[in-house]
Amino acid sequence: MSTPVLLAPDRAKQLSAEFGLKADEYERVLAILGRAPSLTELGIFSVMWSEHCSYKSSRHWLKQLPTKAPWVIHGPGENAGVIDIGEGLAAIFKMESHNHPSFIEPYQGAATGVGGILRDVFTMGARPIANLNALRFGDPSLPKTQQVLDGVVRGIGGYGNCVGVPTVGGEVNFHPSYNGNPLVNAMTVGIAQKDRIFLSAAAGIGNSVVYVGSKTGRDGIHGATMASTEFTADSEEKRPTVQVGDPYSEKLLIEACMELMATDVIVAIQDMGAAGLTSSSVEMAGKGGVGIELQMEKVPQRETGMSAYEMMLSESQERMLMIIKPGQEHIAEAIFQKWELDFAVIGHLTDTGHIVIRHNGELEADIPLAPLESEAPLYQRPTAETPKQKLLDAAGIPDSTGPADALLKLIGSPDLCSRRWIWDQYDSTVGGQTVKRPGAADAAIVRLEDTNRALAITTDCTPRYCAADPEEGGKQAVAEAWRNITATGALPLAITDNMNFGNPEKPEIMGQFAAAVRGMGAACIALDFPVVSGNVSLYNETEGKGILPTPAIGGVGVIEDVSKALGYAIAEGQDLVLVGDTVGHLGQSLWLREIAGREEGAPPPVDLAAERRTGDFIRAQIATGTLAACHDIADGGLLVAVTEMALEGNTGATLSEGPATIPAHAWWFGEDQSRYVIATRDATAFLAAAEAARIPARRIGRTGGKALVLPGAEAISLESLRDAHERFLPALMAR
Repeated sequence: MSTPVLLAPDRAKQLSAEFGLKADEYERVLAILGRAPSLTELGIFSVMWSEHCSYKSSRHWLKQLPTKAPWVIHGPGENAGVIDIGEGLAAIFKMESHNHPSFIEPYQGAATGVGGILRDVFTMGARPIANLNALRFGDPSLPKTQQVLDGVVRGIGGYGNCVGVPTVGGEVNFHPSYNGNPLVNAMTVGIAQKDRIFLSAAAGIGNSVVYVGSKTGRDGIHGATMASTEFTADSEEKRPTVQVGDPYSEKLLIEACMELMATDVIVAIQDMGAAGLTSSSVEMAGKGGVGIELQMEKVPQRETGMSAYEMMLSESQERMLMIIKPGQEHIAEAIFQKWELDFAVIGHLTDTGHIVIRHNGELEADIPLAPLESEAPLYQRPTAETPKQKLLDAAGIPDSTGPADALLKLIGSPDLCSRRWIWDQYDSTVGGQTVKRPGAADAAIVRLEDTNRALAITTDCTPRYCAADPEEGGKQAVAEAWRNITATGALPLAITDNMNFGNPEKPEIMGQFAAAVRGMGAACIALDFPVVSGNVSLYNETEGKGILPTPAIGGVGVIEDVSKALGYAIAEGQDLVLVGDTVGHLGQSLWLREIAGREEGAPPPVDLAAERRTGDFIRAQIATGTLAACHDIADGGLLVAVTEMALEGNTGATLSEGPATIPAHAWWFGEDQSRYVIATRDATAFLAAAEAARIPARRIGRTGGKALVLPGAEAISLESLRDAHERFLPALMAR
């Protein structure tokens, strides 16, 4: 039996460390092969066993998340999650990170993050209808933060706008913990016929392995390995590991795949994402329980002299791998030639259970697939619990600022200022199905073409809560996504997650991860909101300093009658009602940080039973058609929520005092959970319904005029509020 050209033992050991394999992991490679590896074999093991591809530190905990429900068609394990949304349709969606590449090369890092998540979705037969993103940046006063913010936003807009998929929502936060490691989490949602879902498990011994899309270059080699390590001071030298995207090729690839999927020739399909041709071929053959043999000289190449190692590990973009039914290759080839994309039969399926790589007749790799997966490292790393912080007593926190001045400062702060400078760079209406654009509702609303239905889509997380109490923070992230979807009138159905954490080899970081998963799982169960897909991004650290734990949640819900979808703009002559229980939690609040200059205390607790009761009540009331606006209360508290409603509707409001038992600053700016502000022309009927349902509710004001009038304070004009709200980002980026 022939073997490839093997690395010398010392060289193999040296390279294995450079490629990110631990010493014991390398010994496991030797045991599987029964010999030293070739360069290509070592490259395959290193990327498949990287944290980014194998989830070796997180799999143990992720298994605890609820992933099933009657409406879940495919949960974690495929390219994206799939849920039944009625009328024979399925929503296919996922969120994924491109954090490390976006710090090294912000434009291409973010752009290729969008391209990659699009492919995860249309690989399964769905036409993408919406993109979202969850972004975290460092201290905005730093030039590096401004550079990364500018590049990331241009990259997202440049790719999404060109490919013709609207970017309809997302979130942006700033904190010094992200100075050396920004987070760029991209989410895509697509729609397919639920009986036309395409999966990735290869089948059919002898069937052709087909490569389609763009040519392979040397960009992105060892990108998965780079994403599985901390950054150091020389991270700029890793620029060659960042992929280069071409949105126009992606658009052609979408259309070619959609056309081919209308035929009956595809057996299996997989995009070439992290680890490129390696991960796609290994995963397809592994899931199907077959072997696979590839001839690398047949791979379309855009550079000369590429080795098998380079081609197998390249992460060049806009590429797919397919298994085609026998004798049907010509059908697929004609379609891809029509769309001016590369098409090549580069191999076939075998019954060996091995992945075999040949290049110009020479054997480059021969690896048994079963142990490549079954013997991959799986760690249950030590955990250390995050010390609990005490609940703060609002009465013991002095307020020398007053609500008016505090409001003006808060709505102009980095975390609460208008994101219009960002949104205006995204095409949010291409395709003509966007009903609620960014800033108009708590979740984006996208109509399902040729139906009365729409999807409500959101991304959410409050990292400062997660840092103070990861379990409560994980619970709150899921609950807020559920609440945002509910506030539009949609029924929340499922989530995708993006788990962004520091170095898992540190017990305190692994403790954050484990606790966040516990909190997320509890919320998903209580709210019937299962996890159907996701991504884990670890080692988000630079020079040993980690990010705030950031379990970003992407939520999807469905509204049966799009005409009843609700935003949060108020109008003249409406009553404002606060729904939900308020005690005035200021721990970890933005008021405490921005006004009092303190970051401390326990985050506001999430009562999941109350969350469910209140949300179900709100949704039922929206369905009656009697509510004119609805906004969930989150960062900044009640007064910030009302201000956002006033600015969106260009209508002021006169507000009444809060209860005497709650200090004024805690009433206006406390971040108690499970709360909404609604606008209605019949507060009496709404309050009666709330009382009957045992839902706390209180009339807090009346809309009208062009100012926000606070009890005992001068009116704050909408003009001054808008100026404070809109000023920050344009001024920052004009420096």
